[in-house]
Amino acid sequence: MADDIVLRDVTDDDLPIFFGQQLDPDANYMAAFTSRDPSDRDAFMAHWAKIRADETITNRTVVYDGQVAGSVASFEDFGQLEVTYWLGREFWGRGIATRALTAFLEYQTTRPIYARAAKDNAASLRVLQKCGFVITGEDKGYANARGQVIEEYLLTLAADAETPAHESE
Repeated sequence: MADDIVLRDVTDDDLPIFFGQQLDPDANYMAAFTSRDPSDRDAFMAHWAKIRADETITNRTVVYDGQVAGSVASFEDFGQLEVTYWLGREFWGRGIATRALTAFLEYQTTRPIYARAAKDNAASLRVLQKCGFVITGEDKGYANARGQVIEEYLLTLAADAETPAHESE
């Protein structure tokens, strides 16, 4: 793991930072599959209380050069383990997501592990592919952040996949 990236347990102090990061309209558009109302702090806090209490979910705060940059997590969805991540916009384009996901996948070793990304979210697709995920299917889903059904890619990191060395995003 790069010296400038640390993954640690999520703390209460991280939540206001996460809340502020997910208010960014461009970040919401790119993520697409977001909460119905990103500005609803009570719903945000209730959601985080629920997922932090769920022992089947692994959440880590991504710290970059001492600053909370975002989060990375794995969770079960219909019996399959999926990975998700979010970085504040000020941390985009520096390879942080790739390095953080690579580090997380060294900790979360269950394979196969799955991911989803909006088809037009080239940056997220690039991060996932640099971490060894391959596109294995397509789906459609209602994207709250866009107010419509959009197409998404389904990606898989197989049991026999080697996680490639990361490059800059």
